[in-house]
Amino acid sequence: MTQIDEPIPETPDPDDPVRRGRPVQIIALVKPFRAQAVLAALESVEILGGVVREAMGYGRQKNRLNQYLGSEYNASFLPKVELTVFVEEPHVGAAVRAIVGEARTGRIGDGKILILPCFHDYLSW
Repeated sequence: MTQIDEPIPETPDPDDPVRRGRPVQIIALVKPFRAQAVLAALESVEILGGVVREAMGYGRQKNRLNQYLGSEYNASFLPKVELTVFVEEPHVGAAVRAIVGEARTGRIGDGKILILPCFHDYLSW
């Protein structure tokens, strides 16, 4: 058995200013016709940066839709918009509420939200 020379890290203090300002990546996959409304809702949240991409989704919806905005398409993958935004940790709740409030239609296929922590050492603004 080998011994590790590094000290065991302490539990982070939630009041520590370094922890409070930690950036968090939020990835939201939403229906294309809701993307503009979600972006408008995110204007009320302090965003550090972001990216918007077209994406194709696959999930429980399967072959239920065969037309989208009047045109036919292969129902194996459904069109989505991927919104990736970076916010500071205290603003995550407000950002998620803004996304859910505008993206949710109440039907299958509304999308997903992923929240990932970021490490200061790897980010450069």
